[in-house]
Amino acid sequence: MMPRRRSRYVLLVAFVMAFMLYQVFKNPEWDATGHTGSIKPNEPAKGKTEPAKQPPVNEPPANKPLNNNPPPDSEHPHDQEEDEPEQNPMRQTAKQTVVKIPQLKTETPKKGIPTKSANTPTMPVYNPDNEPEVTKAAKIPVEDEFHAKKPPGRPNADNAESSASTTTSQIHWHKVKEHFPVPTDKIIPLPTGKPKDIPRIQYKFEPETTAVKEKRERRLAQIKAEMVRSWGGYRKYAWMHDELSPVSARYRDPFCGWAATLVDGLDTLWIMGMKEEFDEAAKAVKDIDFTFSPTRRDIPVFETIIRYLGGLLAAYDVSGGKKGGYDVLLDKAVELAEILMGVFDTPNRMPILYYNWQPQYASQPHRAGNVGVAELGSMTMEFTRLAQLTGENKYYDAIARITDAFEDLQNRGTTLNGIFPEQLDASGCNRTAEAIRYQEEQAAAAAASAAAVAAHMKEPEGHKPAVDEKRDEPVAPRETGLSKRAVGVTEDGESVVKNANVDKEEAFPKPIVNEQPLYPGNSGRRPSPTSPEEKSEWECIPQGLAPGGWGYEQYSMGGSQDSTYEYFPKEYLMLGGLEPKYKTMHEKTVAAVKKWLLYRPMVPKERDILFSAKVSTAGDPEYDARVEYEVTHLTCFIGGMFGLGSKIFDRPEDLEIAKKLTDGCVWAYESMPSGIMPEGASVVPCASLESCPWNETLWWEHLDPSAAWRDAQVKEWEERQKEKKNEELRRAAAVDRLSVDKVMPPPAEEKKVDPLADVKVPKDQPKKVNDVKKTEWPAPEPGLNKSPSNVDEHLLKKRAPPASEDPRKGTSEEKASNSLKDKLNINSDASDSGTVSNDAPVSGGIVGTIPVYEEEIPDPKPKSHKEYVKIMLDEEKIPPGFVNINSRRYILRPEAIESVWYMYRITGDPIWQEKGWNMWQSIIKATRTEHGASAVDNILSSSPEPVDEMESFWVAETLKYFYLLYSEPDLISLDDYVLNTEAHPFKRPV
Repeated sequence: MMPRRRSRYVLLVAFVMAFMLYQVFKNPEWDATGHTGSIKPNEPAKGKTEPAKQPPVNEPPANKPLNNNPPPDSEHPHDQEEDEPEQNPMRQTAKQTVVKIPQLKTETPKKGIPTKSANTPTMPVYNPDNEPEVTKAAKIPVEDEFHAKKPPGRPNADNAESSASTTTSQIHWHKVKEHFPVPTDKIIPLPTGKPKDIPRIQYKFEPETTAVKEKRERRLAQIKAEMVRSWGGYRKYAWMHDELSPVSARYRDPFCGWAATLVDGLDTLWIMGMKEEFDEAAKAVKDIDFTFSPTRRDIPVFETIIRYLGGLLAAYDVSGGKKGGYDVLLDKAVELAEILMGVFDTPNRMPILYYNWQPQYASQPHRAGNVGVAELGSMTMEFTRLAQLTGENKYYDAIARITDAFEDLQNRGTTLNGIFPEQLDASGCNRTAEAIRYQEEQAAAAAASAAAVAAHMKEPEGHKPAVDEKRDEPVAPRETGLSKRAVGVTEDGESVVKNANVDKEEAFPKPIVNEQPLYPGNSGRRPSPTSPEEKSEWECIPQGLAPGGWGYEQYSMGGSQDSTYEYFPKEYLMLGGLEPKYKTMHEKTVAAVKKWLLYRPMVPKERDILFSAKVSTAGDPEYDARVEYEVTHLTCFIGGMFGLGSKIFDRPEDLEIAKKLTDGCVWAYESMPSGIMPEGASVVPCASLESCPWNETLWWEHLDPSAAWRDAQVKEWEERQKEKKNEELRRAAAVDRLSVDKVMPPPAEEKKVDPLADVKVPKDQPKKVNDVKKTEWPAPEPGLNKSPSNVDEHLLKKRAPPASEDPRKGTSEEKASNSLKDKLNINSDASDSGTVSNDAPVSGGIVGTIPVYEEEIPDPKPKSHKEYVKIMLDEEKIPPGFVNINSRRYILRPEAIESVWYMYRITGDPIWQEKGWNMWQSIIKATRTEHGASAVDNILSSSPEPVDEMESFWVAETLKYFYLLYSEPDLISLDDYVLNTEAHPFKRPV
């Protein structure tokens, strides 16, 4: 019976192992994917069955045109439930669960909806006095404590087959519990009341003549044709992807693959009258799944807000709002905003600007860090408009706290009062104060510990005589407070471990933790920072916004800073003038720009234009400011900002500055061989804003700051050439002397005498060399005492004597050797023949009588200052007035034409239309492709090469501003709309 029973056990074990291996290898988490997180599934409603898996998405090859038709309306990726991967693939009890994507409510939301349940413990982050609450901090929060563990990775964003999901299960965003909720009664509401009377912004245009109208409409038609071309290329080759590659007819997904060009260009389609294309695109918006991204695991918050959220809200506004019939645009805007609200869930409500949206990461507590000014401050318009359309104050609350933080920093003062450094610390924690407090706490704790130990120490006792003790009976340790020290002994010095078989769970009880259900994705999480045992890790010495980093701070109106200042006057318009802080902040900004940043460049014909510089300072700008007189395309928005603010706040002097700033960018376009302004360059500043005549000598000095050094190098070279000529003359004279010596008649041949003739020896004995009388002979002429090959090698390797000694004197051995050679006539053959062996050394003579000829080292003439500058101008084609072209690309940017449009709409001067048309012709000539428009590589070339990129702002901004420059003035009037930094028009309150 035993063998049979054993075989049964073996078969049973084999069956179990085979079943386990089958379960392991069929688990989708074992697929070769980049990163898959586990998330908590929503419990399905009772009585409902779980839907089947969603089939994997199959993208067409990148080198082929995509499907020309948008997905059918019946397909909604975000409405389908998907299988959730198991947290532990080895657990057989784990069941496949599904992810339920939250449905958007169709009814109108109520104002003031709480952001948390009533019984949820909260951490107050706001009080009416705008003073942050100070709480205890037991330890310094390390930066890693504020970032969740195992953050999701980020796949390649470019167009490739890899952008499609490689797993059968997709991780979707779902709403997670807030760690730092705002109490309902602390939510900052939208300002209420009737909007204030704001001065007219747009010029009151007169009726145009027939000729002017025909000219304007011809230009308008050309601009619309380019929009049709670009949209057609996107529609055919990049539909539902972020961007078109117009040269290769492919697509790119640099953002989240949420059809950036489609959403960004919606309002442009409507404005240009392309209603069919708008209708098709608006329906396609319904199929964008904002809860999942196949290309990124983080959301670029700034770009997503200005392009997607702004694009959806503007398309809803221009198409008629609630009456337009495109409610899907507002619904999708709310859906996206709910996801983005997670970025504000931080202790001080400052946002995280690159948001890892996967629930496994997003559900953990976070804190903001160092941020760029533009990214932090360019959310106000979009969330304000969303709050106005939905009645949800929580959207306005999110951005109002950011504005309050900026206002507080501006009031406290920065190095350049009125404007902010490029990088800010938005963590809300004063790290310096924490370190000081931490050191104090550590010192206090050490003192307390020493006192506690001293209190339990026994007084020393004197000597006691030894007594007999029974040592075979163990004594149980006494129950004292120190019975379990780190060293593992009691007060009496005995081990606390008496029995090796003691229950470990009794001896080392498990720590008490905040119990949470172990659903997938929750394993290993830290408890909420609002729970009592975890508060110490998240509490710190609070502070407002502060300069980020160390060393020099940078201030400018360029990239990373621009749109925050742009939004101050625009947000004032969005709120109907009911929030005065935006006016104050704008006026302080303008004052600082005038004092520190504005400058006039030195250009031909004394053109009166202005630019905005960049200033770096270590804290004392009056003495240590370093100014970069830059000309950047991004900074060209500033003309429109000054012009808009001049009309809103009745500051006519600012309008004159706005004209000069805008004309500066027009000059930069006109100066380039391609007719297009570079991304970045630098120019020569004028010493005065009033008068600045052209000075070519000064321009050349800026082109070549090393002019003095370069000319000094030329002088040194000339001195070397003179010395070289003198040396050649000396060498020639030496050669001549040598030639004269050679042509002189040789001396009379002396009779050869036997050197041993005077040696007297018996006839029957041979003469010996040692018996020869040693005679000192004068040294031979240099270079002529060559020895034959049979002479010992060591005689040929002796170094020449130093110049300080008489070379004809030597040691006795050398004298004897030379005398012997001469008496034996060893060198006679060489002397007679007149030839010199190449390998023979010089012995004797006077060093330096014949110069040693060495190979000449090349010494080319260095470039003089004038030669250097001429070559630079010829090779690099730098236009007059420019010093350097840092970035020669043009990526279809809109900022210059944006300010031109503002100047035309504000002043009504048709000269701006002419300037804009010259810019348009240059741009189209350089960028037009078969399927759209492409960025180009070098604006210094009259025919730059395309780089195969068409960013979404080409259709969202650049084409829109050009079109509006020649449209009827009432189309998107500045008195009816306010445009965000992506040129998306929002309706002003009435």
